[in-house]
Parts: sequence; structure tokens; C-alpha cells
Amino acid sequence: MKKTGFLHDDKYLLHETGPYHPECPERLKAVYKGIKDADFLSKLTLMEASPADQKWIERIHSIKYILRFEEACLYGMTEFDYPDNQMCNESYDIAMLSVGGILDTVKLIMEGKIDNAFCSVRPPGHHAEMNKAMGFCYFNNVAATARYLQEEWGIKRVGIIDFDVHHGNGTQHLFEHDPTVFYYSIHEHPSFSFPGTGREFEKGVGDGEGFTLNSPMLPGQGDREYKKALESDLFPAFYEFKPEVIIASTGFDAHIDDDMSGIALSTEGYSWIMKRIIEMADKCSDGKLLSVLEGGYCLPRLPELAKNHVEILMDK
Repeated sequence: MKKTGFLHDDKYLLHETGPYHPECPERLKAVYKGIKDADFLSKLTLMEASPADQKWIERIHSIKYILRFEEACLYGMTEFDYPDNQMCNESYDIAMLSVGGILDTVKLIMEGKIDNAFCSVRPPGHHAEMNKAMGFCYFNNVAATARYLQEEWGIKRVGIIDFDVHHGNGTQHLFEHDPTVFYYSIHEHPSFSFPGTGREFEKGVGDGEGFTLNSPMLPGQGDREYKKALESDLFPAFYEFKPEVIIASTGFDAHIDDDMSGIALSTEGYSWIMKRIIEMADKCSDGKLLSVLEGGYCLPRLPELAKNHVEILMDK
């Protein structure tokens, strides 16, 4: 059985988004319930969050943006940049805890104390761009982690796999010029889904051309189509790229029961995806795999999906 870390902290619940917002504290409660009820907690390396050093946030976001977000929270504003981005006084501090907890967790992977990990954090991050909050996201968690791995640990090639049902426009935006970070996303087609980016012809810019890869999926498609796309697009590209560490932007909102999309992935389809990613990580990156929660909004389904996700990471 692999040594798997689990980042969960009740402080993440303090990011309040209002009574009707889909990105709510109950999401993390549902994730925790699934893992706790499966009696996995005693088998995991449990992590709590500490704030990120601001220098890692500045590697991906401008200082003006960071200060603007902090100031908005201090003034008690309840939305930031767009109406989707609901927040409270504590949201800036919790966003710092989200990045900080992930960096502390990946540090354990790099030190060899754990093999892989699942970070159950909020707010999510993959829509956040350099100067703009989008889609419930304020700081780009996985992007900050990629830069941390490169600058703190000397990692030359980072692979990011984003299987949230929405395209990670922020992550792509931040790395589209960079040949040292390969960004792959499979998501609902941008003609039908937020944020309207992530088409097949988006392959990177300049030196980064060829290191961005998108697999947009039409509404109604599910396990069979996802398997075909991953087999033809993701796996050949990553086996050639040979990432030293793999980061998964894990979204459970492509499930057929989740109202945030028209994609029809089953529970078994999600398990297949994660099993194949772990198989690839074992071959490419010595098993170094960090999974970071992005979307997933069906509260009755999240416990099952989170439980299966962690069980597969544990290779139980």
C-alpha cells in the first residue's frame, strides 16, 4: 500500500460564499465524510494548512492583484471581479492557506515521506489568471505548486493533468509560453461550457507551443469517449514529455449526477481515469503525484467519489 497524504483543515470552511453558491463549505464536509466513513483516516498521513509564503503567490500573480484581493476582503466586499466570485472577510487568508497547505503537502512527497497525496482545499484555483479571479478561483493553487517544485526542488519538467469538467483557463494562461510545464485538460467543449476556452487548436505559444493540449468533449459524452481521448491524447504526450512530478487538478463535476455540466462520466469512469494516471506516474515520475481538488458540486455523490479517489491513491 502506498503512503498517501490527505490535506484537510476545518479552516477552509471559513471561506463563505453565501447561501446559494455551489462552491460551498459543505463540499469539503462531504469529501471528509466519504474518507472518514471508509475508515481511511488512520491509514493516511494527515495534513493541516499553514499560510503560504507570499513569494510563491507572486511567482504566478502580480503584486497589484494580490494586494487588490487582500484589500477587497479587508473592506468586507462580498464579490471580486465577477459576481461568481463570492467571498467574505476571511477569503484572502483562506486562499493563502489553500496554497500553503498544498506546498507543505508536496514538500513531504519530495522528501520521500509520502508517495502521493490528495489535497481537499478551497477555494479552488485553476480558473485564476495572473491578474484576474474567475470561476470561484482567486489564487491558482496548482500553478503556484508547479513553480515551487521548479524553484525549490530543481524539478525541470512538471506535468499538470486537469480533469475538472471546466477548462483551466488560468493554468493554461500562466504556462502557455513555458516548455517546462505541460498542461493537459479534458473538459466539456467551450461552446457549451464556462469559461469558453480550451479548444483543440490551443497548443501553447512561442517556446511553449506543443506543451499545452486540450481534449474538449461534447455534451452527453461519458466513459467511452473520455477513455478514447485520454488514450490518444494524454498518455502518449506525457510518456514522451516524461514529467518528474505530476499534479492533477481533480474535478468531480463531470459526473453524470453533477448539474454543473452536461458530461456523463460514471463513478467507474472516474476510477478508471485515476488508476491510469497513477500507472503513468509510477512509470514517468517515480510515483510522485499530487491531486488537488478543483470542482465537484453534487453533495450526495462527493463522499463516494472522494473515497474511491483516495483508495486508488493508496493502491489499496
